[in-house]
Amino acid sequence: MKAFITGASGFIGAHLAEELIRRKWQVSVLVHKQDLPNPQRFRTFHGDIKEAAALKDMFRGSDVLFHLAAALGGSRIDKREFFEINAEGTENILKAAQEAGIQRVIHFSSAGVLGSIKENQAVEEDYSPSPQDVYDRTKFEGERIALRYAKEGSDVVVVRPGWAYGPYDRRTFKLIKAVATGRFILPIRGTTQQTPVYIEDLIQGVLLCAEKGRTGEIYHLAGREVLPVKDIVSFIAQAAGVRFSSFPLPILTLKTAAFIMEKAFALINKEAPLTRGKLAFFIHPKPLSIRKARNELGYEPQADFKDSMKTTIDWYRKNSWLP
Repeated sequence: MKAFITGASGFIGAHLAEELIRRKWQVSVLVHKQDLPNPQRFRTFHGDIKEAAALKDMFRGSDVLFHLAAALGGSRIDKREFFEINAEGTENILKAAQEAGIQRVIHFSSAGVLGSIKENQAVEEDYSPSPQDVYDRTKFEGERIALRYAKEGSDVVVVRPGWAYGPYDRRTFKLIKAVATGRFILPIRGTTQQTPVYIEDLIQGVLLCAEKGRTGEIYHLAGREVLPVKDIVSFIAQAAGVRFSSFPLPILTLKTAAFIMEKAFALINKEAPLTRGKLAFFIHPKPLSIRKARNELGYEPQADFKDSMKTTIDWYRKNSWLP
């Protein structure tokens, strides 16, 4: 089998590329700025998903396309660029895949499209979306484009990952580092629920989607545990051998502080220590049900959060990301 991965130098994309190589797939990758380690193992293309004209020739000859390239929440870019990458870029990718004869596309959406889940229980894929910020809104638009292509005859499957973590991840590492180095204070009571997913489980789920997923369907790929954020922070602290403090503040106060910090740090072109995007993890619940993936794909995540977080922190320390 021949795979093409956009966004292959990111956390999930890099792990996916490694697993496909392990399974003896031929893997082509599109990278924007950063190459993968040991690039000789891959057929590498440098480019931008905003440049539609070049994509068809890159994709030709591949069987399955995994589309992960995205402008991430917290990126210091304007709203228009989020739309150009996450929405218009998805249109470019799917049109080029169609023209290149790609058999199947796995499109990576985000649990963020659901917004702040109101029910105090894990929700399924038909829960009504309510994206909160520009990242979530543009990812939702990308998801809608993917489903439109499926409706029009392309073989497209949509994945919504849970809160992914594991070795090599730089996004969750920001929280892990703050907790592990004793610089984190939990600013809320911590009852907000999230659904972590260890990277190895997520990759297995993605490959099951490629093999068994139904065209035009969305699949939640999360871990087996729905955890309050206070427990998540507590398990990170335990794995790192430290303690953390909590100092709950009113949500409005936190949102105002995040807004002010974002504006102030934007003036010096740096990421603020507290942003509305970072705050969303602590105040917008994302409890995801994986029942559909279990029933239709045979997806069964294996990782226990506490144990796999210890594995993750050990990797960060071994690779000198943490002291």
